[in-house]
Amino acid sequence: MTQGRRRWFTSSVLVVVLLAFLGLSALPLIGGLNKPQAPDAGTAAATDARRKLEAEAAAFEGILQREPNNEAVLRSLLQTRLQLGDVAGSIAPLEKLAALKPEETDYSILLAQAKQRVGDGEGAARVYRGILDRNPLDVKALQGLAELTVDAERPQAAIGLVQGALDKAVEANAKEPNSADTLSMRMLLGQVYAELKRYDEAIAAYDAALKDDPKNFRPILGKAIVIKAQGDTQRANQLFATATSLAPERFKDSIRQLAAEDPSAATGLQPQVDAKPGEPAATSPSPTATPSPSPSP
Repeated sequence: MTQGRRRWFTSSVLVVVLLAFLGLSALPLIGGLNKPQAPDAGTAAATDARRKLEAEAAAFEGILQREPNNEAVLRSLLQTRLQLGDVAGSIAPLEKLAALKPEETDYSILLAQAKQRVGDGEGAARVYRGILDRNPLDVKALQGLAELTVDAERPQAAIGLVQGALDKAVEANAKEPNSADTLSMRMLLGQVYAELKRYDEAIAAYDAALKDDPKNFRPILGKAIVIKAQGDTQRANQLFATATSLAPERFKDSIRQLAAEDPSAATGLQPQVDAKPGEPAATSPSPTATPSPSPSP
């Protein structure tokens, strides 16, 4: 993927808005993975802050030598390493946490994201596939694997991956209504098409998502992004305004900022986490906020 297309993954303006698209609930470390909080170098205060974090990490490692399965300490070590900007160093505690708590898939998702961040795409894909082996309709893992597949320049495989999961979700809902999140699957399919610049198919996917929930702002925002990328700024702005009116309060300012972004940035597959109306935000509204020290995900 080119640097320009990768912008969707890193733009700080979009971090809060991207909480709204799909299915990652309760990932308080996602901000740390997207933008590690290493203290700035060059000042005595920054040097002292780094030394303090390094000392904390060493202390946590000492505790883990005696208590290797201490989840709270593993999580604290993880957060400290992220604050130091050491994403590679976060992988070991994440692997341990994922093994200790396989039912808490957020740890595995974060592990895959960390592996992807350090360039281990194959390792990330293995983690995502492991999650999907246990639950083929896990939207979080599906999004991550779809992103990797697009990065590998296998567009039809990415489309087939998401479409196959969507078909299973539709079947599941036919047997047991509301048992699968078809709206988020359709959103992801639309984003894959948008990444591939197959804009008509992306819009069709978003329209299908709107049929699942006509008052949900996410498909409207997806359409606005695609239509802006096509150059129809007037129509896109109308959709941005509608999305803003329907979105929870915590997303409104970020959607307005997104509407003001250069349309050349609005073509990529976006990282997805969930924030349904009425639920607490999954992360701090600040894209640069330090991860919370809470010991549970």
